[in-house]
Amino acid sequence: MMKLLLLVAGFLLVYWVLKAYGRGLRKPDPSQQVSGEDMVRCSHCGVHLPRSESIAAQGLSFCSEEHRRLH
Repeated sequence: MMKLLLLVAGFLLVYWVLKAYGRGLRKPDPSQQVSGEDMVRCSHCGVHLPRSESIAAQGLSFCSEEHRRLH
């Protein structure tokens, strides 16, 4: 009976070590991470938005055409 318990404990230990090793292999590669985009502040209302979604005029950034017109 003792041999059977040791055998089961050995299999559990091997399973646990292999599972932990597998988790280590699946970590994302830092060189493949997407970099963030610069955020800008609307000069009229102060809301922050990505630079690609902003409207630039006279060196200022705006969240909408209406805010650009009102400023």
